[in-house]
Amino acid sequence: MEKSTIIIFLAFTIIGCTNSNEATQKPEKGIVGTWKLVYGEVKENDSLTVRDVSKSDFIKIINETHFSFLSQTYQKPITFYGAGGTYTLKGSIYTEKLTHCDWDDYRGKNFPFTVKITKDSLIQYGVEEIKEKNIKRYVVEKYIKIK
Repeated sequence: MEKSTIIIFLAFTIIGCTNSNEATQKPEKGIVGTWKLVYGEVKENDSLTVRDVSKSDFIKIINETHFSFLSQTYQKPITFYGAGGTYTLKGSIYTEKLTHCDWDDYRGKNFPFTVKITKDSLIQYGVEEIKEKNIKRYVVEKYIKIK
C-alpha cells in the first residue's frame, strides 16, 4: 500500500512539472501589457538598419483591443512620435491597424506580424507593406515586458 501511494504521488508530481508554467505561452495569454523595445531591425531593399536602443526609448502598450507605441530620443534635438490603433490576434498572427498616426500613407492600413511570447519577452516580425507607395520593409522587434 505504501509503495503504491509513493508511485501515485511521483506520477502526479511528474505530470504537474511537465504541464505547469511553460516558458513559451500562447500570445493570447500574455500579449496584454507594456513592452519596451530592446532590439529592432528593418530591412528595406538592400539596406539593413539596426535600431540603437541606447539612445532612445520605444514603448508599446497593448490592451485587450488597442495598441499604441511611443518613441523618444535623448539626443538633442529630442524627438518624439507615437501612433496607435486596433489589433486582432489569431493564434500567433498579430495584425495592427493604424488609426491614429501622423503618417498619411500608414493611416488605416493593416500590418500583420507573427508574434512569439516567451516568459517576459515578445518577438514580433513581419512585413510592413504599402503597395501603392512602393513601401516594403521586413521588421524584427524584440520587447521585454515592463512590470
